[in-house]
Amino acid sequence: MSTGITETEDDGTETQTQAVGAARAAGETYTEMDSEEIETANEEARRRTRELVEEADRTVKLKVFRFDPEVPEKEEPRFDTFTVPFSKGMTVLDALMWARDQYDSSLTFRHSCRQAVCGSDALFVNGRQRLGCKTQVADLADSGIPKKVRIEPLPHAEVVKDLVVDMEHFYDQMESVEPYFQGEDTPDGLEEQYQSRENREKVKMSTRCIWCGACMSSCNIAAGNNDYLGPAAINKAYRFAMDDREGEDLTEHRLNIIEQEHGVWRCQTQFSCTEVCPKDIPLTEHIQELKREAVKKNLKFW
Repeated sequence: MSTGITETEDDGTETQTQAVGAARAAGETYTEMDSEEIETANEEARRRTRELVEEADRTVKLKVFRFDPEVPEKEEPRFDTFTVPFSKGMTVLDALMWARDQYDSSLTFRHSCRQAVCGSDALFVNGRQRLGCKTQVADLADSGIPKKVRIEPLPHAEVVKDLVVDMEHFYDQMESVEPYFQGEDTPDGLEEQYQSRENREKVKMSTRCIWCGACMSSCNIAAGNNDYLGPAAINKAYRFAMDDREGEDLTEHRLNIIEQEHGVWRCQTQFSCTEVCPKDIPLTEHIQELKREAVKKNLKFW
């Protein structure tokens, strides 16, 4: 993705968008400003940013992938480098938000709750799939603060803009395994469908999936086979196939879904999905267990 892409040092000189923030601070709108006022606002924004960087005890450089197919001068993918003041506890998401607010408001990435449970901000950071809100900048260096943090969109997905990728195919794969509970008996009124403690423990880890797509992005099989269900979808199938409240017929139905040509048998047990999962779900183990269940289902002793 990044081979041969131009890298630029962004010191705020190209970002006319900084004037938007300056205009709001002055109680005006960007459209109400003439060209001279815009340039004055830009210069003030650049000066303020330089001061913040110069006054910082420590800084970190973000090397960020940029691409915008709707803007002619940004159609060619490149990397921009932003110098960001470092503070203890800073996450990659924090650093990106600072760069967006201080340098270029057009810098685009997804984020939501900032508590590592929404899955929105999965990124490719220093050559590994990670959640931006969970990744401490300080943890990206062997000791001290890293000289540079390289941030790219998730590999093996179409880039929409900057760090945002198209997740439609991922969601389609998730939906294809029917990721919802289908109990055999509908309870009356407020009657509960009890699950044993043992069964809950069995499926507990699989329920932690936050649909971030990191595992799918890391999977070499998924990269070369667009029909492969992928580790996230198979894990979701595991969560319900192993739920003993659904009954044998529904369990067999789920196993039929995941043992198709592009299901569990495409997994080559590389463990890449397990290694990058931000919720520590044993994805590879779940896939192997479903393989065993599929084999047992098809065994006939006669």
